[in-house]
Amino acid sequence: MLTHLRCFLLFLLLWSDAFLTPALAQEATRRPEGDVFVDKQGVLRWQKTKKEVALFGVNYTTPFAHAYRAHQRVGAAHEQAIRQDVYHLSRLGLDAFRVHVWDVEITDTLGNLQENEHLKLLDFLVAELKQRGIKIILTPIAYWNNGYPEPDTGTGFSSIYSKAQAYTNPRAILAQERYLTQFLNHRNPYTKLLNREDPDIIAYEVCNEPKYSKPEAPVTAFVNRMAQAIRATGCRKPVFYNIAESPDVYDAILDAKVDGVTFQWYPQGLVSGHALRGNFLPYVDHYPIPFRTDRRFTSKAKMVYEFESADILQPVMYPFMARSFREAGFQWATQFAYDPMAIAFANTEYQTHYLNLAYTPAKALSLLIASKVFHRVGRSQSFPNYPADSVFDAFRVSYRQQLSEMNTPEEFYYTASTTTQPRKAASLRRVAGVGSSPIVSYGGTGAYFLDRLAAGVWRLEVMPDAVPIRDPFEKASLSKPVTQILWNNQPLQITLAELGGNFSLRGLNEGNTTQTQASDGRATVRPGVYLLAAGGKSTSRYTAQSAFNHIKLGEFAAPDPTKIAPRYCISRWRRFQRGSQFASRLALPEPSRRTVSFWWPSTTMAAPKCCP
Repeated sequence: MLTHLRCFLLFLLLWSDAFLTPALAQEATRRPEGDVFVDKQGVLRWQKTKKEVALFGVNYTTPFAHAYRAHQRVGAAHEQAIRQDVYHLSRLGLDAFRVHVWDVEITDTLGNLQENEHLKLLDFLVAELKQRGIKIILTPIAYWNNGYPEPDTGTGFSSIYSKAQAYTNPRAILAQERYLTQFLNHRNPYTKLLNREDPDIIAYEVCNEPKYSKPEAPVTAFVNRMAQAIRATGCRKPVFYNIAESPDVYDAILDAKVDGVTFQWYPQGLVSGHALRGNFLPYVDHYPIPFRTDRRFTSKAKMVYEFESADILQPVMYPFMARSFREAGFQWATQFAYDPMAIAFANTEYQTHYLNLAYTPAKALSLLIASKVFHRVGRSQSFPNYPADSVFDAFRVSYRQQLSEMNTPEEFYYTASTTTQPRKAASLRRVAGVGSSPIVSYGGTGAYFLDRLAAGVWRLEVMPDAVPIRDPFEKASLSKPVTQILWNNQPLQITLAELGGNFSLRGLNEGNTTQTQASDGRATVRPGVYLLAAGGKSTSRYTAQSAFNHIKLGEFAAPDPTKIAPRYCISRWRRFQRGSQFASRLALPEPSRRTVSFWWPSTTMAAPKCCP
């Protein structure tokens, strides 16, 4: 009898897994796992499937330097901040992370690794990224101190050796070898893995933006010695090296025994001190590489370690840049740098960069779209020149409308209000946007996400309103907010046939007790997460803890409302808007004397004049 009972219980368990588990588990996005390798043609491939790698994401620096100190000043717990920011990266569909580790904060002058708070937070960050399915490339050596924009306080080997000394001073070289050995053999207390054996750390870039000069032989010898220090630990992951920072000695890097080379792109320069106005799309529709046909180059993998449309808030640059990277043969690209939510209100992380889902929603969604571009566009696929290339594959980019858009039968994303009809509304699985569309009419200024969990059951996530009140690219200070966050009740209308007009809304995130029903598809919502269900659909099996892709249904992260006088906010907002509306009507102006530098210093072109 007991045996029969056990068999019956086992049958029930298997039956419930097969038939009662929500469809959300079956629709979860599967990301490649395992190590990578570089084939003889210089293509980065997954070891298990042999398929080409294509990964796109961000740099992010909370464990170190100014970001670390700024979190302390605003009273934000570092681990909680990292957890929230990584959640947002996952919501944006990103799958790549890179950071140049501030070695100056985790070593002594001899290169010995120091077990301290910075290293612990890096370990925690790696563990959080792994949980979200985000792959990692670490750059162990940053080659500078930790002060910017404050005085330096780092005491590691990079505090006493300059970039020029790093590859010529014997003691500096020994310190770097010692550090690389210990860093690769460091065991992450959260993952229990050595850095060199973690399958989600897919490769290493030796150092960040080294500075070399001729002769070339000592450069090649140094690069080989650093790569060997990594491989001597038993690490078999690809080793990348920067070729963009010292183009005069590019032959030295191409001759080195490394698996890949790394580039950056800041096409309109850095730190203008104000928001740049005008149409910059013509300057990012191709990525020129002078030696792209050199056999030494074609046999190596290609990585963009940093890129950014600096001093530009327009949500149109990233998709073009991502496409240009794919055209040039890159398989990895990471924007620099995603602003931590806890300090993004003031944009003090790097004043020339400004990107955060809560504070720059349209620009953040343009990064989501850019990631889709990077994954859909074929490596080395060619495109015509601007403006003929404004519509490609499933994408449309419009400077005049300040709109980036992706439209497929399953996905519909947009960075501003659009009248574009979805290709096949009945097949949609994911929608995300700012503003309104034929699917969603929304009165707020924050981003929102709609994810299909099952037929007639969707998850809605609504971010608070983001209100810019200052030019975010002026000189930054934690005492000078540039964007305000408002938690408003906003009108929402969703037009999805399978939801109908009288769907129910149930709050899922902590503290969200909403229980209401839409009328003609209309409802009023506040920031948070909601479970939407068509009439007659049971949702009892969906809870805040239910897993979906790499998140839980009830997860939500957003800044608290800004405490600021309403009259002040409205006045600042109106003045900022006047400038923005004026800028949006501009055609491409005549060039000014400002130049735009590509990674290759001798390649410059005129940029548009900037509005005052």
